[in-house]
Parts: sequence; structure tokens; C-alpha cells
Amino acid sequence: MTKFEFNHLVNHHSVSLRSYALNFTKDAEDANDLVQDTMLKAITYYNKFKEGTNLKGWLFTIMKNTFINNYRRLVKTNTLITQSEDISSANLSYSATKNQAESKFVLGDIDKALAQLPEEYYVPFIRYFEGYKYHEIADMLAIPIGTVKTRIHVARGILKKYLKTYSKDIAISEMV
Repeated sequence: MTKFEFNHLVNHHSVSLRSYALNFTKDAEDANDLVQDTMLKAITYYNKFKEGTNLKGWLFTIMKNTFINNYRRLVKTNTLITQSEDISSANLSYSATKNQAESKFVLGDIDKALAQLPEEYYVPFIRYFEGYKYHEIADMLAIPIGTVKTRIHVARGILKKYLKTYSKDIAISEMV
């Protein structure tokens, strides 16, 4: 099967993909995004499809896995955001919502700390923070997965050193 024929067959399933996506997302715009991501992945990896097997099932599997991965990224990102809010609110004298000036100061320090990272550490760290997995980052940057893990570890160390004043506040507030 040629790539053109494959693309045509994938396009033929777009209506059923959209209704399947609506079951996951419960939102029309998110469903359209999920269908688009699914079709893009299917077309990108069409050589992995075994001709003679169930194309619709293969597409639905891609969609389900894409939705799960996106959900995990969202949960992870929200968890990381919650943790940074904990730093600026629970561990300082006022919460971030009550004292926006203090919150801006903390976020400014975090931005400065991130700016201190050399690009080779910054890019993998930010990708990891955005919810990408190690192997995805390695593929994006065309570097070994071990290098990705090392760079993220080093970036964390640099950030810990730069933001150590906040870790002392955390330790003191936990003791009280």
C-alpha cells in the first residue's frame, strides 16, 4: 500500500475517530485536537502498520494511547505547578493568592534560576517539566537517554543550589 492510499484510508476513518475522541474528551475542540494528533501519528508511523490488519482498531489504539499520554502530562504539569505554588504560598508567611508581590518575587527567583542553567541542561529540564518522557526528550534532541537523565539531574542540582533559601524556609516551616 502506498502512503497516499494509506492517508486516504486514515482520512476515511476521521468521522469514527471524532466520535471516539468525544467519548474521551467530552469537548468538541479537544476531540478535534485528539483526532488531529492521532491522524498525524498514524501518517508519521504508517510503516509500522501491518497491511491486512484492522486499521480502525490500530487508529483507535493510537488515539487511546495519545489521550492517556496527554492526560499524564497534564496531571504531571498540574502537580508540578501545585508544588511550585506550595513553595510560594505554604512555606512563606502569606499565600501566593493573598500576597501577589511576594509570589511575583518567588516566581522571579525561579525564572532567574532557570536562566542560570546552560542551554544543554535547560532544554531537557524544561521538556521534562512539560511532561515529556525521557525517551521522547532523547528523540527530540537526538541524544542518548542516559545523557537526558544526567542533564536533568544536573539541572535539578543547579536549581537546588540557586533556590536553597527557599528550601531552608521549607525546613523551618516543617519543624514548627
